[in-house]
Amino acid sequence: MRLRILFTLLTALLIATAIGLIIISSQINNTVFYLAEGFLILCIGFSCYFYIKVMKPLNALNTGLDLLRAQDFSNRLSHVGQKDTDHIIEIFNRMIQQLKNERLKVREQNHFLDLIISNSPMGVIILNFDNKITSINKSAITHLELKSDQEVLNKNIDTIDTPLAKRINALSQGTTETIRIGNAKIFRCSRLSFIDQGFQRPFILIESLTEEVMSAEKKAYERVIRMIAHEVNNSVTGVTSILDSINEIKSTNDSSIDVSEAMSICIERCYGLSKFITRFANVVKIPTPITEYINLNNCISKCKAFMENICLTRNIVLSLNLCSEDIMVNIDTTLFEQVLVNIIKNAAESIVSDGEISISTSSNPPCLIIADNGKGIPSDIADKLFTPFFSTKPNGEGLGLIFIREVLLKHKCNFSLYTYDDGITRFTISF
Repeated sequence: MRLRILFTLLTALLIATAIGLIIISSQINNTVFYLAEGFLILCIGFSCYFYIKVMKPLNALNTGLDLLRAQDFSNRLSHVGQKDTDHIIEIFNRMIQQLKNERLKVREQNHFLDLIISNSPMGVIILNFDNKITSINKSAITHLELKSDQEVLNKNIDTIDTPLAKRINALSQGTTETIRIGNAKIFRCSRLSFIDQGFQRPFILIESLTEEVMSAEKKAYERVIRMIAHEVNNSVTGVTSILDSINEIKSTNDSSIDVSEAMSICIERCYGLSKFITRFANVVKIPTPITEYINLNNCISKCKAFMENICLTRNIVLSLNLCSEDIMVNIDTTLFEQVLVNIIKNAAESIVSDGEISISTSSNPPCLIIADNGKGIPSDIADKLFTPFFSTKPNGEGLGLIFIREVLLKHKCNFSLYTYDDGITRFTISF
């Protein structure tokens, strides 16, 4: 810019000087006048030559710098008719084309990566250098039980009040952990990092293993239960048949009263063993739900009398807080009533005596919450809930929650069982 101004001033000065000489020489003689005119023509020619050889290449280079400064890679520089300058312009144009291709490639890769992340079944959370969330995809929102990304953007993970978020927040950098939480869901969570501007930037991956693990568990315990049930039932049937026959024979002989009593005990024990095995077998024989649209509030109200009977002997108050609107859900009434009974029974056993169980519903979205003020679920037990054959009861078989889990999964319901900070344990079912 400065050189352009100096060139303009110099050209104007030379032309003005030549014109002045012409005016003065016209009053002296013709020879001087012709010399002045020649000087003017020389100045004009010199200015044109200087512009072509110096200013035009400089203008082209300045235009190139302006394009780089504006990151405009779509325009190209024109040749100026000078070999050296045109060579520089060709190099510049190739550089601009390469930069354009690289930027287009990066944009396409970023767009492709964004598509993969946004549609991936694996949850992805990207943090900034201050460990605040800058990006979270739909899967992560679902896994963390959030409504939208606006709830957590520019916030730390420890502000998310869900069990999975708390477990993820406790992960150390560069570690991977399999996490089982109290809604029968299992996740493999990794806290990793990538290089951004020369520094380690953290991100989190959340992979759901629920379906795979549950499928493997189910196949395993189905096979075990069926094998045990088959063998035990065959044995029990034979033994009880023999004992029945011997008992009938011996019962007519007074001297064998003790033997009859012993045989009766054996028979009762065999029948008890058969019922025990049958309960295990029933877990893998849950029928396919025959669903119909019913009013959830009516279903709960019909079950209230029976559920109150469970609480009566323990002096537990059962209260209903049902939504005023009709809540239509597509369920198998028989199976769902069994689920309700199991949940109420577990809540009553948790309270032991003198407590309260409340059942509430909401319509948007359709949701059922069964809350109790029992002793709660310890943190070391919460991760083991809904695990086959796990029970905290001395004589428990670990089948109640498995039955509940299987029925709710067959109904495609989301559910969770937690003891919250207020000390209330809530079993939540979303339809």
